[in-house]
Amino acid sequence: MKIQRVAGALGAEVHDVDLSGELSDNLIGAIRSAFAEHQVIFFRDQSLTPAQQLAFGRRFGPLNIHPYVAGMDDHPEVMEIIKEPSDKINFGGGWHSDMSFLETPSIGSILYAVQVPEFGGDTLFASQAAAFEALSPGLQATLEGLNAVHSAEREYAPTGASAQKRESMKISDAEGMAGRFTHPMVKVHPETGRKALYVNPAFTMNIEGWSRRESRPLLDYLFEHSRKEAFTCRFRWRPGSIAMWDNRSVWHYALNDYHGQRRHMRRVTVDPVAA
Repeated sequence: MKIQRVAGALGAEVHDVDLSGELSDNLIGAIRSAFAEHQVIFFRDQSLTPAQQLAFGRRFGPLNIHPYVAGMDDHPEVMEIIKEPSDKINFGGGWHSDMSFLETPSIGSILYAVQVPEFGGDTLFASQAAAFEALSPGLQATLEGLNAVHSAEREYAPTGASAQKRESMKISDAEGMAGRFTHPMVKVHPETGRKALYVNPAFTMNIEGWSRRESRPLLDYLFEHSRKEAFTCRFRWRPGSIAMWDNRSVWHYALNDYHGQRRHMRRVTVDPVAA
């Protein structure tokens, strides 16, 4: 296995690995180490069935079943993310971290490219560890004492971007169903000890104990700061490509610049192991 960094803040390509077969514990350990160090890792030229993708994901923890997006009939943990040529809005557009709206957020996501457009459809990633480290010591200390409230109620509301009707995806809106859950605004990575900001524009509602109006100036500052180019990398998809990112310390943004073309991805999301 060879590892090649792709940007200064985060990201690395992992070469000479076939994820479709039986993977040794040593190899999974090496992939886990690369994942922790680089925050998002990429694989090329893979050929995975849904069952093989599930098997790979389960080596890192239990898999999530999305509460608002239907998975495959025979593999409910596998979400098919499809944008048909007639669709105007893509799924995952806008900066966010997956599943922060849950009481127990996910560890990471593993996205596999089945069909990609001739051009466009790249995904951007932003290191929230690098974003935190670039803040002043005073603001870092302030944020470490704060929690934020997360919810799916805005993004998956009937008028939210993620709940918009799509030809090939079954998405239910969260009206009346979404809870609100509180998470620290700074998370410490359990494997590296590195601190990262943990707020995002899609699901963070307000700072705990603050009104939304009071929260907005600080959150808006953090949202703008956290997507600075110096903290990012960009991935150009090909069929058979895989991106595996750490939702505890990484934002991502699926670009919607391929109108009239089809894009078909499959995602599994890894939850933490129950204590």
